Amino acid sequence: MNRSTISLAGAAAALAVLTGAAVLTGAGDPAAAHVGTAARLPIQRSTLLCPQPSSSEFATTTYTSFTPQGPGGSAGSGDSGTGGTSPKAQLVPAAAKAKPLAPLTAVGKPVTTSTDKAEAPALIGTADGPLAPGWTVQQTTVVDEGSARGLSGLSCVAPDSEFWFPGASTDTTRQDYLHLVNPDATPAVVDVELYGKDGLLKASTGDGITVPGQSSEPVLLSTLVADKAPDLTVHVVARSGRVGAAVQAVDSKLGSDWLAPATDPATSLVMPGIPADAKSVRLVVYAVGTDDADVTLRLATSTGTITPAGHETLHVKAGMTTAVDLGDVTKGDAGSLLIGSSTVHAPVPVVAALRVTRGNGTKQDMAFLPATSRVETRATVADNRAKASTLSLTAVGKDASVKVTSSAGTSGGTAVTKTVTVKAGTTLGFQPAPPDGGKGAYAVTVEPVSGGPVYASRMLSLPLNGVPMFTLQPLPDDRGMVEVPQAGPDLTILNR
Repeated sequence: MNRSTISLAGAAAALAVLTGAAVLTGAGDPAAAHVGTAARLPIQRSTLLCPQPSSSEFATTTYTSFTPQGPGGSAGSGDSGTGGTSPKAQLVPAAAKAKPLAPLTAVGKPVTTSTDKAEAPALIGTADGPLAPGWTVQQTTVVDEGSARGLSGLSCVAPDSEFWFPGASTDTTRQDYLHLVNPDATPAVVDVELYGKDGLLKASTGDGITVPGQSSEPVLLSTLVADKAPDLTVHVVARSGRVGAAVQAVDSKLGSDWLAPATDPATSLVMPGIPADAKSVRLVVYAVGTDDADVTLRLATSTGTITPAGHETLHVKAGMTTAVDLGDVTKGDAGSLLIGSSTVHAPVPVVAALRVTRGNGTKQDMAFLPATSRVETRATVADNRAKASTLSLTAVGKDASVKVTSSAGTSGGTAVTKTVTVKAGTTLGFQPAPPDGGKGAYAVTVEPVSGGPVYASRMLSLPLNGVPMFTLQPLPDDRGMVEVPQAGPDLTILNR
């Protein structure tokens, strides 16, 4: 290519950029301002990251991949946006010479696959075209023997640059791993901060952890610090690149489960769906910033909102982690914990999570319930099983009408939809209806129809050998729709 050709190409590229900028902003021209009006459109590509499930030889892991139908029941068979190729959602192991898992090729019906191999690798997944909006993957692991015995569940994580994990631990009974997965070809550099009851713990190797491209890196938290802290908040920040992150907690007495990322720091938080038969509930809160936080605690039960006796308020020092045992706070009635700001001081943002235990003596299992964001448009959880799943919906502020859809099963059947009403300040817990005429795992999709904000979670309970094994997954909004400014050519910029 000669120099004049390069100059021409460069000029054309510059003109395109300037034209686009003028169109999106209107460039001060009232006649062009309408062009920048945003439209709400489905996303065209989605990425999910599933950490290494377990190193136990007694582990069996099931992956369930699902994309809900689009607005109006669209089957998602239109233009995929992938150059004419058939759209698919694919999970690829982050390990050399490993084979991809069975892909998802259609909306509305889940696909599942299982493995019982120890050291099964982390997975990097992408979904294109109509399979991208709302795509979710559930990773469910049963360990029936050994120190990691329990049911562990995780909705595979979207990559980001920052994560909060209140509820981690380096106690003598715990073995917590922070799993980092890098979806991109270039390395990511991650900083890990651990906050205990007295503030930031000095980490020997928590700064500048390198996660190679398209690979995973498990980090044992107890190797970062010498402190044996029963309650920690883990803050993960990607200095360069992006990662998916989740904490795998194994307790020698209480079983094992995943601690999913908590929602962003806020002055009010909701942890929906504490099981009715919770034996003990432990709340872990961290105050972000330089000011102490005074928060209120309320419990949204099936009949209304109450204040837990003896736990009306909680003082959390700035930059420190505070934990409190709430005992069997639900008293046989499923509920949701609501955190608000006390009127004593100005509101201070916090992050929070619950550790929930079911069972007695040596027959116990634990799960984690981090604070989650509201369901704005739609949320989905995969790998539901007949008589084993409990959906919890919490309405805040006003009554809410919510559409709940159970998809077709992995072995066929047709979807079932019902609309429920959740009274303001209450938690509605119920078993979602399985698909008509179908068998196998199915997905559940939650869509607010009208009313106040709605928060949701799902409990999957798979008892084994007298142990009430269970796992809890919050249902944040799937962010399947994005605001896209309308744009078009505007050559009037050449006259300015």
